[in-house]
Amino acid sequence: MTKLAMFYLYIKPAVFLILLFSSLSCLADKGKVLYTEKCAICHGHEGSGGVGIPLGLEAFLEQTPDEYLRRTIRVGRPGRIMPPFYRLSDHDIDAIIGYIRSWKKTTVPQWDATPVKADARIGKQLFDKHCITCHGESGYGGKGTGKTFSRPRDLPITPPSLNNQGFLNSASDQMLKNIIIQGRKETPMPAASQFNLTDDDVDNLVSYIRSFQQTMVTGEQILSESSVLVYKSPYTFNETIENIKRAVIAKDYILIRDQALDHGFVPVKDESKTHTMVYFCNYDIIYNALAIDPRVGMFLPCRITVVEQNGEVQAMSINPKRLSQLFNNDELDVACDRMHDTYSSILKEATR
Repeated sequence: MTKLAMFYLYIKPAVFLILLFSSLSCLADKGKVLYTEKCAICHGHEGSGGVGIPLGLEAFLEQTPDEYLRRTIRVGRPGRIMPPFYRLSDHDIDAIIGYIRSWKKTTVPQWDATPVKADARIGKQLFDKHCITCHGESGYGGKGTGKTFSRPRDLPITPPSLNNQGFLNSASDQMLKNIIIQGRKETPMPAASQFNLTDDDVDNLVSYIRSFQQTMVTGEQILSESSVLVYKSPYTFNETIENIKRAVIAKDYILIRDQALDHGFVPVKDESKTHTMVYFCNYDIIYNALAIDPRVGMFLPCRITVVEQNGEVQAMSINPKRLSQLFNNDELDVACDRMHDTYSSILKEATR
């Protein structure tokens, strides 16, 4: 064997290992970045919890197959707070899961799709006796979100909604069964043995929970609402701004200020004369909205933008109904509907 051949024999495996570890390192780094961007705002740094449940609990990681995490990220929780991340690639989702797994050295449970066949009617009786206090009537979940006090709650960590199509399409019967049998440490969820439940009882409970499932959730939600509300104004640019101010005050909002869209980014003398934002606020509405979902704060205070382009004046705002779908929080829907009506009313009043 030549020296060159021996060199390749010994060096190639080393190069392969270097490339492999480099690739894994890049994947882990990407997972951390994606988690920070997409998940940390609700689930906290390294899964410590917040508006969303704490993902870093050892018991949670020990009981949760990767497929459950994968499906959960993909479909979210319709009607709750977690949105569907259906635009993320499979590679990105796997990177997030890899980062979540890096927090604790736990055995990853295998995905078992074997269905449980039992008596859902008996399961309902058991559920009403042992589970309804925490998980709510018909499994619609506890009050509040996550584990912090962003809004009123009954327990330190809010029990999840079991009657949720996103959850039901993510969790297998075997996963549900294991959680009921073992309970979950560091949460209020007790083990089945504390209630003297038999294996048959647990199967009946699983069958009852599975009976909630109605439709398959894919996460490919159609956001039918436009992202912005736009009204053409028959008035001049300055007249439209003044009309908006009067309409805002008439709606019992406090007028905060109006400023050029590029204010603070360019010298005052160079600020746009054709793009202006009108800021306003109603503190009672803001307080109530933040109590429902703190993320609303990213879109406050309320604002309407007036633009003049090619001799045409338009007034526009974000569409709260579109935001409601993105938040995936049914309690916020009513507030968003009201805010949509308020924006529309102000825009119509200012441009009619």
